[in-house]
Amino acid sequence: MTETPPRRPLAVFDIDNTLADTAHRQRFLEGRPRDWAGFFGAAPADPPLARGVALAVESAADCEVVYLTGRPERCRADTVAWLTRYGLPEGRVWMRGDQDRRPARLTKLEVLKRIARGREVRMLVDDDELVCQAARAAGFRVVLADWAADAPELKSAQEGEGRT
Repeated sequence: MTETPPRRPLAVFDIDNTLADTAHRQRFLEGRPRDWAGFFGAAPADPPLARGVALAVESAADCEVVYLTGRPERCRADTVAWLTRYGLPEGRVWMRGDQDRRPARLTKLEVLKRIARGREVRMLVDDDELVCQAARAAGFRVVLADWAADAPELKSAQEGEGRT
């Protein structure tokens, strides 16, 4: 009888301002009302963030890499194409429902707990300090992705409008 090999631990990566530089599309969030269609429509043009990409590639040696993003489900095709274009490891992409407007710290922690059932989560890498605090408080190892430019409009939207 053959034994099933143990499943590799998970390395969970956020996308916006962790792997993808959103600076060029912040302008869509500065006006009122915010232009969410423009913001997400410009995502395929995001340049990669070298430190985040390197960490994801390095993590793939020991872990199964998965992605946990606040982007809405309608952005799936563009998101998967972007990850492939920049050579990121293959992995499941967990996205927010198109109508889900809860703060990122709630939606991401909910999904993180779900994917951690029966699996070791080696680390969560995210730029949102509130997401990191919530995950750390729940017992997860967290790496704060502090290598992107500050994005105050995006941070406000993540918490106040539950859009990313």
